[in-house]
Amino acid sequence: MQADTVPKALLAGVAIVFIWSLIGCHDFFTWLLEVLPAIIAIPVLIRLYPRLRFTNLVYALIAVHATILMIGGHYTYALMPVFEWIKHAFHLDRNYYDRLGHFAQGFVPALIAREVLLRETPLQRGKMLTYLVFSVCMAISALYELFEFAAAKITGSAADAFLGAQGDVWDTQWDMTWCLIGATCALLFFTGIHDRALEKLKLRIDRLPY
Repeated sequence: MQADTVPKALLAGVAIVFIWSLIGCHDFFTWLLEVLPAIIAIPVLIRLYPRLRFTNLVYALIAVHATILMIGGHYTYALMPVFEWIKHAFHLDRNYYDRLGHFAQGFVPALIAREVLLRETPLQRGKMLTYLVFSVCMAISALYELFEFAAAKITGSAADAFLGAQGDVWDTQWDMTWCLIGATCALLFFTGIHDRALEKLKLRIDRLPY
């Protein structure tokens, strides 16, 4: 199997989900705000690909995260059907799909940051690496909350569906908490898997002709 088969297949899958998410979306403005991180990140990853190829594990997680964003953009996070069913079936107080999104917001960037720091800096595995990965994830979460704040201030009620607070005054704090939980789970349970993926990537890169 060629080294770039998996990234290309994932890109094609994300492109299909992207088109689906736009067609018949709940509201175009909300859709645009929700999928904007993917719209920005995917061209950057394509641009970087000849110089910086991530592990297939990280590419797969990025594809999952992009899919979560696009599903949220299609339905809005407060109305995602599966989690709406869960809400009613278990008599919950809200649709919790946005919590999944913020969990992914910590989980996926944690492994991206870990990979970049290990490959592009002199940092070794240890406490400083863990600290910096957590710092990057929480900085991303804070920046996203500021983006939501700016969207709400600029557009007013037009951004209500994008904010997805569902009446919870502590929604911002919960969002950042779930990002922290996601980053923690990534570092606790996926470090070994990620290290093995990094070794496989190194072997593939070493075999490339120059």
